[in-house]
Amino acid sequence: MTYLVPEDELEIRATRAGGPGGQHVNKASTRIEVVWDIAASPSLSDDQRARLLAKLESRLDRRGRLRVVAEEHRSQRRNLTTAVARLRALVEAALKVPKPRKRTRPSKAAIERRLATKRQRSARKRDRRPRDED
Repeated sequence: MTYLVPEDELEIRATRAGGPGGQHVNKASTRIEVVWDIAASPSLSDDQRARLLAKLESRLDRRGRLRVVAEEHRSQRRNLTTAVARLRALVEAALKVPKPRKRTRPSKAAIERRLATKRQRSARKRDRRPRDED
C-alpha cells in the first residue's frame, strides 16, 4: 500500500546553502527544508499516525513533525524534488507492515542428522583424550 503525502500539508522553506558555488551561493536560497506535521495531519488514520510516530521517532521533533533537508544540488527546484522524494520514501518505508513470521520446525530427518553429527564429534573428541592405564 502506497501512501501519498498531501502536498498542501507540507511546509517548505528555502534557505542559503553552504558549500561550493562562488558568488551565487551567497545570494541564492537553494537549500530546501520540507516539514510535515505528522501529529496534526488530517489525512492520516489513527493507525497510520501511531505507526509513523513510532517508526520515525528518532527523526521527529517534540511536536511530532518530520523534517527533511536537501542541499546537494545548486538548483532550488532539484533540491525541492529531492527533499519531497526523500520524505515520501521515509513515510512509505515506515508505513510498510512487516509480513508475520511463520513458525517452522526442522524435519525429523534434519534433527537426526544434527544429533548424529554431534555424536560423531563427541566420539572423535573422546578418542583424542589420553586413556588411564590402571
